[in-house]
Formats: sequence, structure tokens, C-alpha cells
Amino acid sequence: MVQSKRQKYLFLLFCLLPTLVVFVIFTIYPLFNGLYLSFFDWSGTGSVKTFIGLGNYKELLHDPIIPKTIWHDYFLVVTKVIGIMIIATFFAVALTQLKVKEAPLYRVIFFFPNIMSVVIIGILWQFIYNPDLGIFNTGLKAIGLGSWTRPWLGSMEWSLPSLVLPSVWAGIGLFMLMLMGGIMNVSKSLYEAAEIDGANQWQQFWRLTVPLVWPQIKTSILYIVITTLNGSFVIVQIMTQGGPNNATQVMGSYLYQKAFQEFHFGYGATIGVMILILSLATVLVLQFLLKREKVEY
Repeated sequence: MVQSKRQKYLFLLFCLLPTLVVFVIFTIYPLFNGLYLSFFDWSGTGSVKTFIGLGNYKELLHDPIIPKTIWHDYFLVVTKVIGIMIIATFFAVALTQLKVKEAPLYRVIFFFPNIMSVVIIGILWQFIYNPDLGIFNTGLKAIGLGSWTRPWLGSMEWSLPSLVLPSVWAGIGLFMLMLMGGIMNVSKSLYEAAEIDGANQWQQFWRLTVPLVWPQIKTSILYIVITTLNGSFVIVQIMTQGGPNNATQVMGSYLYQKAFQEFHFGYGATIGVMILILSLATVLVLQFLLKREKVEY
């Protein structure tokens, strides 16, 4: 009996070992290596690393760009969560509760941006925002709002909000499908019973749909937050490179600038540690705020 249990655990370990090795190499090692480098002054090109202790962290606290990057990241987090969740929830409910014959086609259309490369999305929206040839300004002129046209990505005021649209557009499809999966698992008899009791569509949504698909809603919100704090620099690098005058600089793009453009790898690693701490803190706070009792039916 003891031998069979031992064989069972050895077999499980053998199955999990490749995954554990990959996890250690590509997650655990870079994490601790980044923390280690944050205590050094290193250009990233030579073998000489100068230990400076908390010098990089002191520089971080006095860097005037850091508060801007944090604000920009959380601005994108809030606007993306609100924009994506409202639109994705609307279409998820519409395509599941309403009898739309073309629902499968709409699913493909909305999900299409998710299979596109972020690079392609960034370049596409650069053309859309082009002040002379882009359809954004062209459309405003066509409807008589020519005074509203502006160089969207070159404006100190509008460059950051301009990044919200492509980010929301690219994320709607995935979260719409996640919510649709949850809604489709809700028994139709519950909606029929609610309708018999006199509940309208809005009441059914708030009293039935939201509580029963809350796990999917919570997962979607957390996923948007994590991917934005850790991945918003990609769309920034493609569309604005953090400009104009750091108006769209986020933590990730600033890390890239310091490490790979200014060759200040130690300080870049310190920014990476900051991103990790803020991401973990944000997720823990959201886990607490979004905690609800499990609803069963």
C-alpha cells in the first residue's frame, strides 16, 4: 500500500516536473534576479556591477516621473475596467437573452481584435488618429465638428485618453465570451420564474444575472487590472513612446526607457520591483472589495 502511494506521487511529480522547471526558469528566476539587480548600478552591457544598496530605491522616491507613470497606469486601469465591462456585459446579455439569429457571427466579429497582434492594433489606431488622414478627424469634419479635430496622440491633454479606445476595443471580445459562458449556464427556469413574479429585464439582470455570474465578472476585472499594470507599456511604446513630454509614460514604458535606452538596468529592475508590489497590492485590495458570498441555484 505504501509502495503504491509512493509510486503515485512519483508519477505525479514526473508529470508536473516539466511545468515546474519552466515556471522556475521563466518566472521565479527572473523575479529574484530582478530583485537582486535592483541593489546594483549596472549598465547591462558589462560584467561589472557596483553594489549601491538602496540607492536605486532612493532615486525612485525622488524621481518626478514615477508619480506620473503610476497615475497614468491607474487611469488606464480604471477606464479600461469601466469601458470593457460595461460594453462586454451589454453585448453578453444581448446575445444570450435576446433571440438574435446572427449571434454566432457577432461573437466572431467582437472576438476578432483579440486574435490580432498588439503591434497591429497599435499601428492601426495610429492611422485612425492621424491628424490629417485618419478617419477620426475626417469623421468629425464630415459631421460638422471640425473644431474638435486635433493631433490626438501629440496632445498633452488628449494623448493618454486616446490610448483608452484601442485598449477597450481590443479587450471587449474576450470578456464578452467569458460572461456569455456564465450567463448561458444560468437555468432559464430562474428567468421564467422571475418574469412570472413581475420582474422586468433590468431587475432580472441585477437580481439574477449579476449575482450568478459574479465569479466571471470578478475574474474579468482582476485580469484587466493585472494585464494593464503589467502590459500597458506595449501599446504605449507602439503608439506614443511615452510622449509627448511623458504625457503617456507608464511604469512599464519608463522601465524600458531606463533599462534598454539609457542602459540603467539597476534602476530599471527597481521600477520592475515597484510594478510587482503595486500589482500585488492592487489585486489583494480588489480581492477584498469584490468578495461576495457564493450564490447557488
